Amino acid sequence: METKYLENWLRDAHAMEKQAEEMLEKQAERLVDYPELKARIEQHLNETRHQSDRLEQAMAGLDIDTSALKDLGGKITAFGQALGGMMMGDEVMKGSIACYAFEHFEIANYKALIQAAESAGHTGVAQVCKEILQEEIAMADWLADHLESTTTQFLHRADDDDQRAKR
Repeated sequence: METKYLENWLRDAHAMEKQAEEMLEKQAERLVDYPELKARIEQHLNETRHQSDRLEQAMAGLDIDTSALKDLGGKITAFGQALGGMMMGDEVMKGSIACYAFEHFEIANYKALIQAAESAGHTGVAQVCKEILQEEIAMADWLADHLESTTTQFLHRADDDDQRAKR
């Protein structure tokens, strides 16, 4: 029984990483006036691509295929989020807050996956998830540490008619 949930949750995690990749890609493309945030988003985008690869390898080791439908659903959701953000005058803030919330969603998922993998005796999968979890925690911490400065920068830019604040 434990393995059934582990398989489903690994597919969900893979789709979640595909969604994160799409979301981070769109966010990084549009960030122009916030170089520190853009650099960290791009760094995490690279981490996210590697996370997806590591999950695929772990899944292949258990003879689990990815779910094209779940991956597509995640990408469509991320596209909708990016499109919605583009329409807002405070795109950088909406993106930062959404990214922070999404990181915590990922953290919770990886904590559950680690427990499921350990309960099913798949210590290699658990280790992969622990490594990914640390990267997600690091990104969430970075966003938390920089949310105030990003907000302050946005507000100053928004008050200055000569500067773009949106992105």
